[in-house]
Amino acid sequence: MIRATYINHMGDDLTVVNAARVSFGKKKEAIGFTGVEGGAMRPVLHDSDLKLIRYLAKHRHMSPFGHCFVSFHVKAPIFVARQLVKHKFLRWNEISRRYVDDKPEFYEPNEWRGRSKDKKQGSDKKFNTKGMHDADKPDTAKHRAYLSANMSYQWLIGIGVCPEQARMVLPQSTMTEWYWSGSLDAFADMCILRCKDDTQGETRGIAQQISKVMLDLFPNSWQSLLGLTQSTIRDMTEDERQRGKEKSIANGRG
Repeated sequence: MIRATYINHMGDDLTVVNAARVSFGKKKEAIGFTGVEGGAMRPVLHDSDLKLIRYLAKHRHMSPFGHCFVSFHVKAPIFVARQLVKHKFLRWNEISRRYVDDKPEFYEPNEWRGRSKDKKQGSDKKFNTKGMHDADKPDTAKHRAYLSANMSYQWLIGIGVCPEQARMVLPQSTMTEWYWSGSLDAFADMCILRCKDDTQGETRGIAQQISKVMLDLFPNSWQSLLGLTQSTIRDMTEDERQRGKEKSIANGRG
């Protein structure tokens, strides 16, 4: 299962406000605090401070947002990780199969998508397997490839080949995991790019999970940085519910 799990964070919307106002030797206090999922508390801001956050985001005064920091533990197939590692301003520490030689886990997609008819990259709507023989279906090829890769890997490890070389027989669909940390503005840049409709679906799923957490922790800053409307926020919430439903079905609870 592809997932981005929140670990911890530093700062809040008020941190952004005071990081900006320190230029004038000023500091603001919150009107009060409200709870969010997980037990964290977030500040309720004055209207003038909300206006300041919107101004900073609109005019790309990004340094105040850099004083808020968040960490995630992400699990995804290698082909997703290799897209996301390109965001250089986010800190990355990944599991290494130079050291780990346990049984590999492979990604299991919920559905197959067809090739895009008008783009060199990307995908189209759900791939239609109606009328295909079982032997010709994508799941058959996937199962055959996974079985062969796992057997080859276990055989190489078993005869004493070093893990750093044995891993070469594993496919890009092998699951990996990493700690991913960075500032509010760095994650915003990532999500602006990776939440787009033309992003690969699996990669977009990670970005959307992270965006939902950021919206809970930094509601005013995140809405301003990403230009989120209330309609978009409702769609994000609905996507989160749908992922939970799919996870329950996958676990046999649907």
